[in-house]
Amino acid sequence: MNRALRVRIGAIAAAVLLFGFYAVANFVPAERRAESPLLPDHGLRLGLDLQGGIHWVLGVKLEVAIEHELEFLRGSLAERLADEGATGIELDVEDGRLIAAGAGAADAKLVRDWADDSGVLRFAGDDAGPLSFALTDAWQQEVRTRGMGQVLEVLRRRIGDPIRGIPDSVVTQQGDDRVLVQIPGGQIDRARARELLRVTGFLEFKLVLDAAQTEELLVGKYAGELPKDTEIAFERDKETRRVLGAYLVRDTPDLTGDYLQDARVGFDRQQRAIVQFQFNPAGGKIFQDLTGEHIGDRVAIVLDDQVYSAPAIRSRISTRGEITGRFTPQEAADLAVVLRAGSLAVPVEIEEERTVGPALGADSIQRGVRASILGLVLILFFCVGYYRMSGLYAGVALLANLLLLVGVMSMFEATLTLPGLAGVVLTVGMAVDANVIIFERIREELHAGKTPRAAVGTGFQKAFWTIMDANITTLITALVLFEYGTGPIKGFAVTLSIGVVTSVLAALVITRSMFMVYPGTRHIEALSI
Repeated sequence: MNRALRVRIGAIAAAVLLFGFYAVANFVPAERRAESPLLPDHGLRLGLDLQGGIHWVLGVKLEVAIEHELEFLRGSLAERLADEGATGIELDVEDGRLIAAGAGAADAKLVRDWADDSGVLRFAGDDAGPLSFALTDAWQQEVRTRGMGQVLEVLRRRIGDPIRGIPDSVVTQQGDDRVLVQIPGGQIDRARARELLRVTGFLEFKLVLDAAQTEELLVGKYAGELPKDTEIAFERDKETRRVLGAYLVRDTPDLTGDYLQDARVGFDRQQRAIVQFQFNPAGGKIFQDLTGEHIGDRVAIVLDDQVYSAPAIRSRISTRGEITGRFTPQEAADLAVVLRAGSLAVPVEIEEERTVGPALGADSIQRGVRASILGLVLILFFCVGYYRMSGLYAGVALLANLLLLVGVMSMFEATLTLPGLAGVVLTVGMAVDANVIIFERIREELHAGKTPRAAVGTGFQKAFWTIMDANITTLITALVLFEYGTGPIKGFAVTLSIGVVTSVLAALVITRSMFMVYPGTRHIEALSI
């Protein structure tokens, strides 16, 4: 055995041992892995169908998206009427319609012309009553589609994001107005997950005009009637919901979270959890002007109509700030996730909730392992019985392929789902295919009268592109499934992709190396194939 071959065999053995170590470590209980400095802390992740977890079907209130669109159009119409000097027209949104009441003949024509120009409204009333408009069918569908897309994007950032959300979660559309959410295992408790859904994430900054301990004390200052264009915002205890403070603020925000660029958890000097945020340049300019003109005043930081804190402005602030409150580190982390993900403008509600127990998943894993072992044993018997010594080589390569497949998935902490487990079983059945192609090519060369050594070299050479073509097309299919599939489909695609690569490596490198060891350069009369 020459030096190059020894290096090749050593590299293969090292790779198989390394990935085999990661593969076998999955069978060690997590507690023991955490205690041992030699074993990896993490391994294969299990999906919802294998370890249990939370399964939700969320209903999306797309009617609210239509109401928001009508409110936007109402504002545009109000600006148009103001520019034209039309007064006395009352605009309202009710039951999915935009209503203009009190319009005279000239003003009615102006309103109708504006509706026609908009291209998204149709007349839905009668000539006797107030002018009434509804969204056209095409635009209603556009608004619903856009609203559904926004909900999916926000939920995926909050829950399904692999880095900032909950690892291995699935968020996907189901039908026209529903979202499927699957959160595996103990990644998150149900109460915390519900909180991520409940908070819509609409952040506002409002200057505090006045403040008191209770609403009654605050209203009493103004003889029972608040100043025009103002409202009261409350700071409440998170557990008891008791009012901790009442703040008089304008009903329109001085700055919104639309300019927010980032939000993350931090700690103040007393090591209390806070949420640090950063605006984009446009938002930083507005915030700088706001704080610069109101040094000494207080600004209320309002999230979903609840005041989280109302600090005094000590100096001009540009792009960075912080939200203080009675946060636990986990509450601050969840709030940062909500702010980063953006506003959930369309509300959702849980229509179906199931808790998938881990017992079913454990049974699926056991059945999958038994199926893999049974398939492996049957394939080994077939290979050895049909191809003799060469079949034994294929069996060794198949075992190495399994170790490489599971080891690579474990090293990169891939998620194994039930379809992914089926992909492992499928890989066991397909892995020997490349060896069969090679062995049949070698047999053809032997029948043509070539020596065993020449037949082995030519067989591998002629089989190379056949094997590559077949596996590249399979790999392309797996990549398409991964790109456009969701949840379990992606799990199957990951397993299949890695299995294709390791199968080709096992057939063209490992099996070839064993033939280079024996018969190698020996002049033998017959090849056991």
